[in-house]
Amino acid sequence: MERLEIETKFQTISAGLLSGYASVFGGKPDSHGDIIAPGAYAASLKAHREAGTAPLMLWQHDPHQPLGRWLDLKEDETGLQVTGQLVLDTVKGREAHALLKAGALNGLSIGYRVIDFERLPGGGRLLKEIELIEISLVSIPAASAARITSVKSASAETPATKVAFKRSSIMADQQTAAPEAENDDDRMGVLEETVAGIDTRLTALEESVGNVAKAAGRIEQKLARPGLIQTKAAEPENIEAKAFGTYVRQGEAAAGAELKNLTLAANGGGNLAPTEFVKEVVKNLVQFSPIRQHARVMSIGASEARMPKRTGTLTAAWVTETGARPATQPTYGEITLTPHEAACYVDVSNALLEDNQYNLQGELAADFAEEFGRLEGLAFVTGTGTGQPGGILTDTDIPQIAGGAAAAINADALINLFHGLPSFYAANAVWGMNRTTIGEVRKLKNSGGDYLWRDALSEGNPATILGRPVVELPDMPSIAANALPIMFGDLKQGYRIVDRLSLSVMRDPYSLATTGQTRFHARRRVGGDVVKPEAIRLLKVATSIT
Repeated sequence: MERLEIETKFQTISAGLLSGYASVFGGKPDSHGDIIAPGAYAASLKAHREAGTAPLMLWQHDPHQPLGRWLDLKEDETGLQVTGQLVLDTVKGREAHALLKAGALNGLSIGYRVIDFERLPGGGRLLKEIELIEISLVSIPAASAARITSVKSASAETPATKVAFKRSSIMADQQTAAPEAENDDDRMGVLEETVAGIDTRLTALEESVGNVAKAAGRIEQKLARPGLIQTKAAEPENIEAKAFGTYVRQGEAAAGAELKNLTLAANGGGNLAPTEFVKEVVKNLVQFSPIRQHARVMSIGASEARMPKRTGTLTAAWVTETGARPATQPTYGEITLTPHEAACYVDVSNALLEDNQYNLQGELAADFAEEFGRLEGLAFVTGTGTGQPGGILTDTDIPQIAGGAAAAINADALINLFHGLPSFYAANAVWGMNRTTIGEVRKLKNSGGDYLWRDALSEGNPATILGRPVVELPDMPSIAANALPIMFGDLKQGYRIVDRLSLSVMRDPYSLATTGQTRFHARRRVGGDVVKPEAIRLLKVATSIT
C-alpha cells in the first residue's frame, strides 16, 4: 500500500464534523514522480458505495487508532473532497478535535493501491486508477511537508485553498475592530453593521453545517437498510511483506517501487526477510530447538557480545568491637559470546514460483526453519564453541552427579540430581532429556510405589518430575554407560543465545537456470554458550564421578 501526504487544510466544527480535500489532481509530479489524474478515485468510490463501506479514518496511518468515519467522498475539478465525523466519545477523537480547533493539526494523508497507471516521459507515473484504503489525519511534517506541499497543494485561487483559509478569514473578520466614528450615532450605525455582518456569516455557517448533517443522515439511512451487505474495509497490508513476496517470485525483475521496500543485508548479500516472515521462522524454530524457548535470547548489533562475570565474592567475617577487619576483594572475569554463521539453500521450480496459489513464503519459512532449527538445536546441546555455538554437554564446568548404576538410572538418581542444584536455580529449573529417556523415566517409582512422573493437569501444560516441567531435547544422548542423558537446570540463568542476523535471503536465478529452477540462499548468525555453569546439573550414568 502506498501513501500520499499532502498539507491539505480542512475545517471542523464543534459537532466533530470536518471536511476538506484529501487529494488534489494534476500539478507537478511529487517526489516519486507521480501525478494523480482526475477520475482516479471513481471506481474505488463506486465499489465502496456498492459494498456499503468507506475508507478508514485513522490517526497517523495507524490501523489500531481509528478516529471516526468518513461520511461523504466525491471527486470534483480540484480533487477528492471528503466529509467525516470524529468520534468524540473516545480520547483520541477528543484530542484530534482539540488539535484541529487550535490549528495545530491540518493535514490529511491517503493510503492507497495503484490499479492502473501510465509512464510519464522522463520517468514517473500518471496514476489513472487508485484503490482508496484509508484517509488519515496527520500532523504537518517539517521539511518533507514543505516539499510535498509545493508539489501537491492547489494554487491560491482554487477551492482547496479557499477551504483551507475560510475559517481563519472568518475569525479575522470577527476580531477586526469597528472603524472610528465621529459621533455616537455614527458609532452605533457602524456597530449595527458589524453585528449584522457577523449574523450573516453565522447564518451561512449554520446552513453549511445543516447541509453536511443532511448528507450524513442520508448516508446513515442507506447504511441502515435491511439486507444491505456490510463488508469490513480491508486494512492496509504490510508493505515489506508484499515486497518480499514479489521478490521471491520475480527477483530483480520486480518493479523498483516494490524492491525499495526491502531491507538490504549489512554486507549487501541478499535482502533481510520482513518482520512477519522472521516471526514465522522463529515460531518454527522452537519445535526443533526447544532450548531457545527456555534460554535467554538477545539480539546484538556487533560481531560479539561481552559480559562481565563475577568469579569471586567478598568474604566477610565476625569481628570484635575493636578487632581488626579482614581485607577482601571480589574478582571478575569476562564472558564473550560470538555469533556464528549458518547457511543453507532451497531450490524451487520457476513454474511453481509463477503459478502457485498457496502461501509460498510460509513454505519457504518452514524449510529454512527446519534446517536452522536442526543445526542450532544440536549445537546448543553438543556444540564445540569453535565455528558454532557452545553446547551444554561440552561445558566442563557444569557439575555432574553420578546415577549410581553403571548402565541404568533409578529414582534415587533423579532425586539426587534435583537436590544437587541450589534452591535459587531449582525454583525455575526444567528437566531436559530425549524421548527414549523420557520413556524410561516414566517407569520410575519412589520408595512408596508412586511414579515420579506426573502428567499435565490441563492441556498445553508440560508434564513434571518432582514438581518441575520436562522439556524434550531430541539431541540429548540416550541412557548408556558414561553418558549424560538428563539435564536439570535454570536455562534462563545458565544459557545465553545471541542473534546477530535473523534471516537473510538471496535469490539466485542463474545457477540452476538450465533446469528451470531458482535457488534461494538463506543465512543466519547466531551464537550461544553456557554463562552460569552453577545453574545447571548433568546426570552421568556411572557409579561415581571420576
